[in-house]
Amino acid sequence: MEYAVSGKAAAKLKVDCLVVPLSKGATDLPVTLPEATRELIAVYVKDGDFSGKKQETLLLHNPPALTARRLLLVGTGVENGLSVQAFLQLATTAARAVAATGASSAALLLTDLAVKDQDALWLVREGSRALADAQYRFDEYRSEKAPAKRLKQWTLLSTASPAAARKALNEGLAIAAGMALAKDLGNRPPNDCYPAYLSTVAKDLAKQYPALKVRIISEQQAEKLGMGAFCAVARGSEREGQIIVLEYQGAKGAPIALVGKGITFDTGGISLKPGAGMDEMKYDMGGAASVFGTIKAVCELGLPINLVAVIAAAENMPDGRASRPGDIVKTLSGQTVEILNTDAEGRLVLCDALTYVQQKYKPQTVIDIATLTGACVVALGSHAQAVYANDAELAQALLVAGDETGDRGWPMPLWDDYQEQLDSPFADIANIGGPKGGSITAACFLARFTKEVNWAHLDIAGTAWISGGKQKGATGRPVPLLSRYLINLAAGKA
Repeated sequence: MEYAVSGKAAAKLKVDCLVVPLSKGATDLPVTLPEATRELIAVYVKDGDFSGKKQETLLLHNPPALTARRLLLVGTGVENGLSVQAFLQLATTAARAVAATGASSAALLLTDLAVKDQDALWLVREGSRALADAQYRFDEYRSEKAPAKRLKQWTLLSTASPAAARKALNEGLAIAAGMALAKDLGNRPPNDCYPAYLSTVAKDLAKQYPALKVRIISEQQAEKLGMGAFCAVARGSEREGQIIVLEYQGAKGAPIALVGKGITFDTGGISLKPGAGMDEMKYDMGGAASVFGTIKAVCELGLPINLVAVIAAAENMPDGRASRPGDIVKTLSGQTVEILNTDAEGRLVLCDALTYVQQKYKPQTVIDIATLTGACVVALGSHAQAVYANDAELAQALLVAGDETGDRGWPMPLWDDYQEQLDSPFADIANIGGPKGGSITAACFLARFTKEVNWAHLDIAGTAWISGGKQKGATGRPVPLLSRYLINLAAGKA
């Protein structure tokens, strides 16, 4: 798919389909359209064929005074400015409606569209991302592939200056490419996506982007280093666990560190999960997938930052070497953990990865991303990821990045009051804190390993994938939030 941005008049753009967003009531027609086109639209509105309600579409052929062969009207559902979420949904609706036609080229008219608190460059950036993301398909394992798409080109019509608009377009497409990689990894079946496969993905990225270096720490090496918590999870599977380290050096100074939970399949271990829906536990590596996607976006853009990523990749399986409830393990930090529930394995692999990245790289900031707790899904549903941080400015920067992209987070407490729930009579800490505040106590567990660094934890258990039905699949979140945060940081805005 080709993407472009143009300042041409809508009437003069030669495309197969021109997409025009219209507000609720469709009384305020775009002044950038020729009078004859507006008169035709007014007739359809007056006759009740189109009212501008949310996700409503109307396809018109051979519209007057336009060089476009088709005119697609898309309702915004509001009378005034759109929210960020509403705009992204509108762009997705438009992309899918155009794809259902025979058009090979299309243009989206952004010049008369208003999104609250956002400018023309934002419309180009997030519009291009939404259009590209809407094209995503995962049919690698189908014996009958979907027919080739006829749509080959999208153009965004914008009033922004050409150079700035092209930069915004490139940012949007780079983030969309990162989301696609994260989706591919999440959707891949666990018999093909396992720790060693993730290592291959890392090596392939390093071949594609010279600025990227990769180091793989085997399970045996991790054990020698003292990663007792990570190895307690990894040894329960015949597939060896691996610590994957990616270094991107686009600037000098202490790096930003991303740490991803990469449990490529989670049975729960000895604390076995219920069978219903267990197939979706292939998505338990959503944190790792989002780190890969963010790294790809950073490499595509060549951001002037210093970045290191650590992915703790393992399967949580219940074989004869698996850890048991009651086991006590020693972490890389020297702290001991009593394992009360083997299904609370994500925090075990993360705590050693968090310690490793601090000891090895002395980062200025650490952000871990994990599908960590079902309690987070209960608390926030599928709309927002939980944002925990021991630094208020870091938390705010992440929340702002989420608001800018529609990939929203929500601030959660890290009060010391919760820490006593993790007390163990036999070890320094227990790996679960009881039924109350499960997402919070999981974050408090990780906080014990990040006391000396600015740190944030994103619990993405509710946002990394869509459950059940025909729409089931990875979402690519929080690649937009993380990428935007790093772009803002590189620009001195975070």
